[in-house]
Amino acid sequence: MSDDLNERQALMILNGLPGIGPVSTTRLLNRFGDDALEIFKANEKTLLDVEGIGKKNAGTILDWPKFFNLQREETLLEKHNATFITIKDDRYPPLLKEIYDPPIGLYFLGECDFGASCAAIVGTRRPTLYGRSVARRLAGDLVRLGFCVVSGFARGIDSESHEGALDAGGKTMAILGCGSDIIYPPENLDLYRRISQTEAGAGAIVSEFPFGRRADRQTFPMRNRLISGMCQAVIVVESDLKGGSMITARFAGEHGRLIFAVPGRIDQAASRGCNRLIRDGATLFSSIDDLIEELRYTGQMQLNLEPASPVSGAGVMESPSENFLPDNLSESEKTIAQCFADGAILYPDNVNETTGLPLNEVTASLMMLELKRLLQKRADGSYEKTS
Repeated sequence: MSDDLNERQALMILNGLPGIGPVSTTRLLNRFGDDALEIFKANEKTLLDVEGIGKKNAGTILDWPKFFNLQREETLLEKHNATFITIKDDRYPPLLKEIYDPPIGLYFLGECDFGASCAAIVGTRRPTLYGRSVARRLAGDLVRLGFCVVSGFARGIDSESHEGALDAGGKTMAILGCGSDIIYPPENLDLYRRISQTEAGAGAIVSEFPFGRRADRQTFPMRNRLISGMCQAVIVVESDLKGGSMITARFAGEHGRLIFAVPGRIDQAASRGCNRLIRDGATLFSSIDDLIEELRYTGQMQLNLEPASPVSGAGVMESPSENFLPDNLSESEKTIAQCFADGAILYPDNVNETTGLPLNEVTASLMMLELKRLLQKRADGSYEKTS
């Protein structure tokens, strides 16, 4: 059966076999003269000579039809109007080839120029309103300057980044930690459709995993290395000390990419990771000009870009407005609203302690401020100023 394979099919099989990751596939290709077909013609003894290929993996390769349904995979490619590009194709992301463990193939839905300048925006799944606003404006600024915005399609900052790029009329790539036919998180169905519609040319859904592969603890870090690997720069908007965004930033350091972090309040969990990155040497991100200057300084600027003064979000790190309060507020509402002027996230008890107002009056005023759209209640019961 292996004699009937073509090279693309052989690479697709290698990419989808369980237990054989990107490093092992690269070693196999190096051993067999970069010819994937020769791998499936080899005997067990020859396969065992390859570093990292034990008896179990050798058996998987020799008996591959038990582990990978090629016909089903090709049927699903056609059904989803998807494409499988290999590391040998001209369309394969050029920067991704530079990393230690590039995937030998990528599934993608939609249209995207993988050779275009790309910048990643990543962050927490539980952002503040400020973080959401920064991610959207930053994504819009990047696409207006010709960048493709790359992110991980997760809740929070990732989704805001994709939406911001699309709303600004630009392109975005969503790198999945599962098969490209699985929409996770499920509430991103409309976003998935916006990105993957080929006729819209809005970008691409990208995955290295075969159809049907569910996300797990292993797939998300693998996705994060792709986000870093195909981009010139990684910008962390909000992140705690642990999580996928910090993993992506670590990969960016290993890959020699530019790392930026948006600074935040020292008393907010969503800012701890960014503040730590800045302390450890990441570039403080205050506007799109910071990225342009770093790219020019390192000689990576591929676009003829001017400073971002004409771009709407050039000053993404804006100070909170001191005059955000309307005139139709009671004295209690004004007093409480001022507690949020600097971007604070507070619980009713915190407001009670700060203002000295009775808790029942605080609760009623918070509700009125929310109805007047000056404050927004978060899922954990705290409040913050609307952006």
